[in-house]
Amino acid sequence: MKNPFVEELRWRGMLHDIMPETENHLNDKKASGYIGFDPTADSLHIGSLVQIMILMHFQRAGHRPIALVGGATGMIGDPSGKSAERNLLNEETLDKNINGIKNQLARFLDFDASNDNAALLVNNLDWMKGYSLIDFSRDIGKHITVNYMMSKDSVKKRLGSESQVGMSFTEFTYQLLQGYDFLHLYKNLDCTLQMGGSDQWGNITTGTELVRRKASGKAYAITCPLITKADGTKFGKTEGGNIWLDKSRTSPYKFYQYWLNASDEDAESYIKIFTFLSEEEIIALIEEHKQAPHLRVLQNRIANEVTLLVHSQEDLDNAQKASQILFGKSTSEDLKSLDGPTFLDVFEGVPQAELAKESLEEGVDIIAALAGDSQFLKSNGEARRALKENSISVNKTKVQETYNVTSQDLINERYVLLQRGKKTYFILNFV
Repeated sequence: MKNPFVEELRWRGMLHDIMPETENHLNDKKASGYIGFDPTADSLHIGSLVQIMILMHFQRAGHRPIALVGGATGMIGDPSGKSAERNLLNEETLDKNINGIKNQLARFLDFDASNDNAALLVNNLDWMKGYSLIDFSRDIGKHITVNYMMSKDSVKKRLGSESQVGMSFTEFTYQLLQGYDFLHLYKNLDCTLQMGGSDQWGNITTGTELVRRKASGKAYAITCPLITKADGTKFGKTEGGNIWLDKSRTSPYKFYQYWLNASDEDAESYIKIFTFLSEEEIIALIEEHKQAPHLRVLQNRIANEVTLLVHSQEDLDNAQKASQILFGKSTSEDLKSLDGPTFLDVFEGVPQAELAKESLEEGVDIIAALAGDSQFLKSNGEARRALKENSISVNKTKVQETYNVTSQDLINERYVLLQRGKKTYFILNFV
């Protein structure tokens, strides 16, 4: 019998593998299911957003989501999908990362204990830190054979003839540790389902096998496909690195732009995975987009929905406003409403010159601003010609030769934007 939660994942393209009888199990009872998050940084990135969306769908379907932060397994590093061993993190860094991730997850999941399916947050260091190697080997290790562990793709790829790196014993034990997490949650929190990316199938099924052998129980598994981009580049990456969920690492403007710049093909996939819009709404949006692709209806809706989900209405409003500054009509007041980091994000790569803030007390002559210390234009003569051609703007407002730059022009009490024509910008940075 079909299950609403599984069907939701299925039509959204978020279902890769599912263990037999999982749907029947979810139909029979309100279940607890978990996903693990690796604390390699103090913020999650949009690759983790797929797993967060699954937990949110799970909770919306009436089940209890458990988010596991790998304080113990994070000290080792999951070899799944990796061609080389990770650097091991120290305890101080791990604590910082775990706290950052905990705070982020609270935005997406309902942890209100008064609700009967309130989310739980657990850290596997809590049950692993006092477990000796001898006890673990005797109690857990004897239930899973080396042959079974060697059969996993994550192990075979690293031990195969194509690999020049091999695998340390530390990484080899990872699937056993993750398997024990499932067993612990099964015994202590009645957790019967583990979910994750398709690269986690081997680790997850080790857990279901451990539950069967050690606790004579039945556990279940669901994985989702790994998100790929149509052009072959890695999802969630830009030239500047990861797209993070923490606004101090990736500003809401850059976050918004990432979704806005998605290809049409990717946008059809993303609208299903990263929003809660209904199937009917999405079908209508895809059709509307196909009628006028140049309007980028899908990309705009995805950017709006995901930015609002991850950040806030205010952040979304600011990101939209910032986008209009480059790509649409905007005013000096629009520019001045931007905070400093967003302003610099919008005009990333634009050349700058530092000028003394004291010079604004008497005002800076526009000719001097254009061709003096800034060297935006090569000479006073070129500056005068550009002004006579009416091609010079200060903060998006056309100016004449008599204009003086003053403190009234400052954006975020520091910057002034000069512009020649439509696309040539320069920033005066008053310090």
